[in-house]
Amino acid sequence: MDPTELLDFSKSGGLVTAIAQDAVTGEILMVANMNEESFRRTVACGEAVYWSRSRKKLWHKGEESGNVQRVESLYIDCDGDAVLMKVQQVGDAACHTGKRSCFFRKIEGGSVTDVGVQVFDPEKVYGK
Repeated sequence: MDPTELLDFSKSGGLVTAIAQDAVTGEILMVANMNEESFRRTVACGEAVYWSRSRKKLWHKGEESGNVQRVESLYIDCDGDAVLMKVQQVGDAACHTGKRSCFFRKIEGGSVTDVGVQVFDPEKVYGK
């Protein structure tokens, strides 16, 4: 069976939610979107390929930074609208901000604390 047939791309404008989780620690690294082509490329190459809604194009994670996500296992949820990838995060940073994880803002008692681990300086990597 083609695993793409398990996904329902019609629910959200041709996209499904993609969750990248560290295969060893279980830490959620990031959440992004996939269209059918990015899902197929992910399965074919064994590295995470997403659909960038802001840039409206395929985005091979790490294409600029070198911080690729090697997919160790891939799961599809019961509704066919979400993909969970257990990945090896190469380069230790999953977030474009240079943090280990995109989930670095901790909310406690109404205040926000940055608990993220800074891995790289995004200005040096992306030049923006």
